[in-house]
Amino acid sequence: MVGILEIGCYFPERRESNLDLAEKFDVTEEFIKGKIGVSERSVKAATETVLDMCGKAFANLIEKADVSPDAIGCCVVVTQNPGLPHASAVLHGMLDLPESCAAFDISLGCSGYVYALSVMSSFMQQQGIEYGLLFTADPYSTIVDPEDKATALLFGDAATATLLKRDAGLVPVGFDFGTLGKEYMSLARVDGTLSMNGRQVFNFAAKAIPPSVERLLNRLAIPREAIRDWYFHQGSRYIVDTIMKRLGLSEEKMIFDIDGYGNTVSSSIPVLLATRLKAVAPGDLVFMSGFGVGLSWGSAVLKKV
Repeated sequence: MVGILEIGCYFPERRESNLDLAEKFDVTEEFIKGKIGVSERSVKAATETVLDMCGKAFANLIEKADVSPDAIGCCVVVTQNPGLPHASAVLHGMLDLPESCAAFDISLGCSGYVYALSVMSSFMQQQGIEYGLLFTADPYSTIVDPEDKATALLFGDAATATLLKRDAGLVPVGFDFGTLGKEYMSLARVDGTLSMNGRQVFNFAAKAIPPSVERLLNRLAIPREAIRDWYFHQGSRYIVDTIMKRLGLSEEKMIFDIDGYGNTVSSSIPVLLATRLKAVAPGDLVFMSGFGVGLSWGSAVLKKV
C-alpha cells in the first residue's frame, strides 16, 4: 500500500468574518460558533486560481519534506474546477515534474481525498511508482451566493499537497465507499451558483456515515477503541457532533477545527491531518471519512508503519 509521508497546506490571507454577518442573516454568535463552527472564512483573491493555490501548497510541502520533483511518478489533483487541459497536466509543467510522471484529475468534492488515496495506492503499486503527489483545491468562494444563508457562512478556500510513498508513512488498510446519486441535487452548482439543501445534506451524513464506520471496522475486525484519532469531513460542527454522538465517540479523539477558515471541501481532512501527522506513532490507527457532493462518501482506516 501507499502511505502519507507529509502534507503541505495553503490558506489565502484574506478572511471574512461570520460574526459581522450575524445581523444580516438573523443568527446569533452562539449559532455561528456552536452549530456552524466557523467564525471566519478564508477567501482567495479574485485573480487566484486552483493552480496558484496548489502551487503554494506544494511550496509549503517542500519546506517540510525532503523530496525532489524528479522522484515524483504520479500527480493527481482532486478538484471540481475542471478545465482543458486537466489541472494536473498544467501543474505538472509548473512544478517541472519528469515526463515519466503520470498526471490526472479526480472530480470529487468532500469525499475526494479518501477516493484519491485509494486510486493512487492501486495505481502506484501497479506501476511500481515510489513517490506521488496528491493535491486538493475546491475554492467555493467563486460560486457561493453571498446572500444565501445556507452556504455564505460555511465554505472557505484552501489547498493541500500530500506526499505519498510506497510502504511508508500512514498507510490505508481498508476502505468503504458509496453514493446516493438520486439526491445529487441536494448539493450542486445551478446556473453557476452553489445550491445546498442543508437539511438533506445533514440527513445524508447522519444516516450514511455511522453505518460506513461500523461496516469498515467490522470488516477489518478493529474495535473503535483501537482508533487513535477520527478525522471526519468538516461539514459543520453540528454534523460532526451528530456523527460523534451516534457512534458514541469521545470528543478527545474526534478532531474538529475549522473556526478560522471554514469548510474547505476536499481539503478539510488533509488540513486537519497536516498538523497532527507527526504525533501519530508506528502502529497507531486513524480513521477518516469524507462525505458530500454526489451525494457520496469514502471512509478509510490508516496505520502508521
